[in-house]
Amino acid sequence: MAKGNDSLSLFDSHCHLNFSDFDNDRLQVLGQAKKAEVSHICIPATQQVEWLALINEPELLSQVSPVSIVTALGLHPWFICEHNLEHLNVLDKLLQQRPAGVVAIGETGLDFFDRDITLQTKAKQLALFTGQVELAYLHQMPLIIHGRKSHDDILKVLRRFKPERAGIIHGFSGSEQQANEYLNLGFKLGFGGGITYPRARKTRHLAATLPIHSIVLETDAPDMPLNGYQGQRNEPARVKLVAECLAELRGVSLMEVAEATSHNCRTLFRI
Repeated sequence: MAKGNDSLSLFDSHCHLNFSDFDNDRLQVLGQAKKAEVSHICIPATQQVEWLALINEPELLSQVSPVSIVTALGLHPWFICEHNLEHLNVLDKLLQQRPAGVVAIGETGLDFFDRDITLQTKAKQLALFTGQVELAYLHQMPLIIHGRKSHDDILKVLRRFKPERAGIIHGFSGSEQQANEYLNLGFKLGFGGGITYPRARKTRHLAATLPIHSIVLETDAPDMPLNGYQGQRNEPARVKLVAECLAELRGVSLMEVAEATSHNCRTLFRI
């Protein structure tokens, strides 16, 4: 919760701070996030080659970072060519060690946005996603899920396994029916820069009307730029602008949005 009437505590639930985009100024970016009243950041992995570095990252950064950092380990469908099924066994063994700071499995999911995607690639995505959902069930960990043109397929897998700790549907832009199905399974919906665009009427309506206990904030930095920042690197400090936009859409105070969404993250990640 916020520490006082004038102090916010924002949680960026999805920020790729480990990407090379931040190699030249990572600590400065964290400093700007702190100034924007960001207290926590979750960094989700996208490929197996990131895992060991991320396991050590919170410990290394804790000595100098003004923001608390947690991580997730997963296989992003966009990098399908970099993955193989053996990576699921590697992930299983890592999670058995309960590494400090690892709070979720992700970024995982399905991405069928490419119209030329082959049946073979779809099948591989599905096998890897299903394997990660199984691991979430086995290790009692939440999931961080990416979905494009694939929410119905994602829901089929989730309904089959019903992972108890549920998780976050990152960058949600699906239908109201899909949103409610995710909520019924216990998932939170992540809203980021997309809600700052007036043309995103469907997503803005959902952000304004869904129960606040079902919403978390995110930036997806360095991607998913906010309206007015197109073409620029996204940064975790801008989660405050997302929070301000959500507060305006819902007709509530920024403090209420910050407290509720940060509480949702801390509860989900058991922080």
